[in-house]
Amino acid sequence: MARVPIGLELYSVREDLARDPKGTLKRVAEMGYDGVEFAGFPLPADELRGILDELGIVCCSSHTPLDHLLGAKLEETVAFNRTLGNKMLICPWIGEPYYGSRAGWLQAAELFNGIADRLAPHGMVTGYHNHDAEFKAEYDGETPWDIFFSHTKKEVVMQLDTGNALHGGGLSAPILRKFPGRARSVHLKPYSVTAAKAGPNAGFAPLIGEDEIPWAEIFELCETIGGTEWYVVEYECDAYPALDAVERCLKALRAMGK
Repeated sequence: MARVPIGLELYSVREDLARDPKGTLKRVAEMGYDGVEFAGFPLPADELRGILDELGIVCCSSHTPLDHLLGAKLEETVAFNRTLGNKMLICPWIGEPYYGSRAGWLQAAELFNGIADRLAPHGMVTGYHNHDAEFKAEYDGETPWDIFFSHTKKEVVMQLDTGNALHGGGLSAPILRKFPGRARSVHLKPYSVTAAKAGPNAGFAPLIGEDEIPWAEIFELCETIGGTEWYVVEYECDAYPALDAVERCLKALRAMGK
């Protein structure tokens, strides 16, 4: 199996990035990350591209608000990401009016199919990233996640967030099996059901390797049937200093052979 490169979701180090964009990106590159996923941009696209090229890393994807993928705004989004060298525009949240009903999720699926069609001529793709709500509800026996990805084109990327899914009761391995080839980008977020008993966000405190995610099974599925092109580490708990936490997570993944 070919090695899947590892990127960092920069939301994990957002405060450091805001204070010192170039210095933070340099630290991330020195840790050994292959790429980064932006969640907001601290500098113009050409400046960021110059920094990434200098450091020898790439923009593997970006978390792009839904309104930046619609109407005339999409052209501006495409131009920015073309300069950045990014082809994967992942929407991290859609909210109302799509949440709350089967009809809403079907409407969301139709919307994303249209975005995918508009991005295709530019060599770009869109996708959707889960929180926990996509697994907590059921409509006619289906979760919102199942409804959405059963009605979107294969070009719409399923960016499965392992920790958020488990927080909502979703198990990553069955999801990967149900939607083969769709998980081009996977968020490696640690989570512990046991730790969560101490409080609603305590489950996110453990680092990768100290949690209860079945990493070996997930890696096997991603690298055989998942179509995974990027692993993206995300750690957003304040149990450790942000840069220290993401470095520890990467070291744990390297110890697993990733």
